[in-house]
Amino acid sequence: MRTLTIVVIVQARMLSSRLPGKVMLPLLGKPLLYRMIERIQQAEQPFTTVVATSTDPADDVIEQFCEQEGIAYYRGSLTNLLDRHYQIAERWNADVAVKIPSDCPLIDPRAIDQVLRFFLEHPNEYDFVSNLHPATWPDGNDVEVMSRACLQTAWEKATRPLELEHTTPYIWDTAPEQFRRANVTWPTGLDYSMSHRFTIDYREDYEFIRAVYEALYPTNPRFSCDDILALLANRPELYDINARYAGVNWYRHHLDELNTVTVNQTRHESDNPTHAAQNH
Repeated sequence: MRTLTIVVIVQARMLSSRLPGKVMLPLLGKPLLYRMIERIQQAEQPFTTVVATSTDPADDVIEQFCEQEGIAYYRGSLTNLLDRHYQIAERWNADVAVKIPSDCPLIDPRAIDQVLRFFLEHPNEYDFVSNLHPATWPDGNDVEVMSRACLQTAWEKATRPLELEHTTPYIWDTAPEQFRRANVTWPTGLDYSMSHRFTIDYREDYEFIRAVYEALYPTNPRFSCDDILALLANRPELYDINARYAGVNWYRHHLDELNTVTVNQTRHESDNPTHAAQNH
């Protein structure tokens, strides 16, 4: 049986409206993007990692970083991320594409393995498998796996800005009946998707992530999601750094456009999410 070609695509840009240049912020002497790719490559399943950035001049620094570190990259449309993903799948002749956003520097490699393994262990059964629809892992462990044919169908048929910017909504929200989909949940049986925020979009997120790295990385560079939760149990003040943004995600801007997302799956910055200390 032929070995499938798998490409993990990390979408990265410098022009973040809330925290510009976040992917190049330092984490223990290396850019955040480096640390994130380092974690991705701890996954057991073999794959090629490709950074998907844009042709905007602001992203020249990402190209220079990839060249310096020997990381594969592709530069495409600033706003059409669906096209970026499709072009990478074509260029690398991928059978399977894995979408991971660059704002997940605490992603647990086990989450990648869990979703990818489920997809591979059910050959020809699913077009799209994720851990996001609905999510259960702490926010920042985002993994979406799709066949190249699935990605191509979305690329050919998606037209709305929402579908182009966020890559996969055509698959899981606009026309889900066209695809065979599955969702895998966090093996703990818990749902921390709205209570624990391990992603980066605000300065407080960066401070939280930096604190976690400084506490765990020096003695255990392969620290897990469980290790982070144990740290927060011992040092609840770290949880409080960015707790006000728990549950805040891009869905909040598109509730009137999304068919499968409810108001309970997102919050606004002005909301006051319930402190989840009892879950630590």
